[in-house]
Amino acid sequence: MSVWRAGQAVFPLDGTGYVMGILNVTPDSFSDGGQFQQAGQALAHALQMERDGAALIDAGAQSTRPGFTAVPPEEEWRRLAPVLEALRGSLRVPFSVDTFYPEVARRALEAGASAINDVTGFRDPAMRRLAAESGCGCIVMHNGACHDAGREHWDVLDRVRAFFSEVLEQMERDGIPRERICADPGVGFGKTQRENLALLAQVDRIKPPGCAFLMAASRKRVIGAACGNPPPAERMPGTLAAHTLAQAGGADFLRAHDVKEAVQAARVASAVLRLRRGVEANADGDPCG
Repeated sequence: MSVWRAGQAVFPLDGTGYVMGILNVTPDSFSDGGQFQQAGQALAHALQMERDGAALIDAGAQSTRPGFTAVPPEEEWRRLAPVLEALRGSLRVPFSVDTFYPEVARRALEAGASAINDVTGFRDPAMRRLAAESGCGCIVMHNGACHDAGREHWDVLDRVRAFFSEVLEQMERDGIPRERICADPGVGFGKTQRENLALLAQVDRIKPPGCAFLMAASRKRVIGAACGNPPPAERMPGTLAAHTLAQAGGADFLRAHDVKEAVQAARVASAVLRLRRGVEANADGDPCG
């Protein structure tokens, strides 16, 4: 059985459908900006997500919503430092840090993070060196703005597959094995509505072999556009539908704002999918073998 390793944490890739709880410590995230900026607020929210069944928590201090303005690494770390200090020793589940700055990622790993979630897809050699040296988990996202030069007219599935093929080969050359890599197709990052829907519909065609796979569509524009554009906080049902379809295609991790509901949906989907695989594997149709 394949696994995803993030520091000391090991996740068997057995169809469980792990939920990654989103912890935004930003003033301007598109959905919940400003709600969890203080360390006490952030810790309380993280602990609630853990109680609700999150398998890991993803902490980020910089919004990457469409049209965002990047904050410098010093400001990002100023926001993150007290929150990570509060999480360390309080959470039973591991936590990752959502950053594209190697210096912030290094400090976060020293503060107890188990994985780096890089929306620029580890294109910075310094980030790859840090990952190789530390043994952390790596969440590698395809970002059309960063990775599609010269491929703009390709089909989105071909663009994403080509990116994963190239970046995984590079990371393996740099000493990062596939069991420490989790691929994220980057829903909402440089894609059209139709392209985002194609990624949700065809996980089985873009998931690289030997890696974990993350789907992160929670409350995003693709959800709103498909169901009449309700405000982000009202897109939980649409998110559950999208993530369940992705899980049916082979997604291992689901990044979610609404953790309690996402965990329940993932558990039901996992039970059904395991039964379906059992039926398909037994000629007599007996899922118990």
